[in-house]
Amino acid sequence: MKETEIVAKDSTYQKFEVLKTNRNKRYKYNEFLVEGVRSLNEAIANKWNIKSFIYANDKLSDWARDVIGSVKTEENFVLTPELMKDLSGKEDTSELMAIIEMREDKLESVPLSKAPFIVLFDRPSNKGNLGTIIRSCDSLGVDMLIITGHAVDLYDPDVVVSAMGSFFNMPVIRIEDNNELYSFIDKLRAQFPDLLVAGSTAHKEKPVYQVDFAHPLVLMLGNETMGLNKAFKEYCDVLCTIPMDEKSYATSFNVACAASIMMYEVKRQRNSLIALDESVHCRHLGQAEEMTY
Repeated sequence: MKETEIVAKDSTYQKFEVLKTNRNKRYKYNEFLVEGVRSLNEAIANKWNIKSFIYANDKLSDWARDVIGSVKTEENFVLTPELMKDLSGKEDTSELMAIIEMREDKLESVPLSKAPFIVLFDRPSNKGNLGTIIRSCDSLGVDMLIITGHAVDLYDPDVVVSAMGSFFNMPVIRIEDNNELYSFIDKLRAQFPDLLVAGSTAHKEKPVYQVDFAHPLVLMLGNETMGLNKAFKEYCDVLCTIPMDEKSYATSFNVACAASIMMYEVKRQRNSLIALDESVHCRHLGQAEEMTY
């Protein structure tokens, strides 16, 4: 493994900076910069391609030394403590950062469960909301998150940080062409005839708890300001809403809150169905045992 020392803000260091701050340069290099123990551990566990580590040799923990020694990289960079502090986005300077290769956006590359649960986020415009939804998807059994249209950068450091490690565990696919999306959903319908495409809305539509989510599902979430675009709404089998308290001044939830509530309802319904099936199965087993005596 090659190790290169960086002692000034030269062209190599400037590349590190633009990977943190410049969306266009990230995509030019097809790389992004990551820091934080949780994120790095998850990136390694989920076999993301780590191209380089960045660190200062003056204070490395046993964890950092183990990571550097066990993960194969193309080239690592040793910075001065001052340069590490300038590059790190944390008050307490990160001891280890990584340059990681982006993953290809390919819908068919994501393995799906027997009853797929797919979430679509239409044109997300807030980094924190996107990161929070990635985390909720990871927590509530979603197979894949799809991002459509002109959106905030998936690989922005604020998105990665707000996802709290789930970023590297949750498959997220960016789609710019809606026709590609429709073609994918058509294939899903052919494979899963009972597929439900449900859209979220702040307007008074069917209450979320009245929608039967115990099917293969695509749940579409709208943009923070404009909601779900008209074409997607027309494509949905049902539009659903989270009823607000009659005395509430608020007329809608933040999209990340709404998404988490809806995903929890999907998970709740599916868990209830599993519990019911297990109860019926146990009852039948009990009856069968009684008949043997």
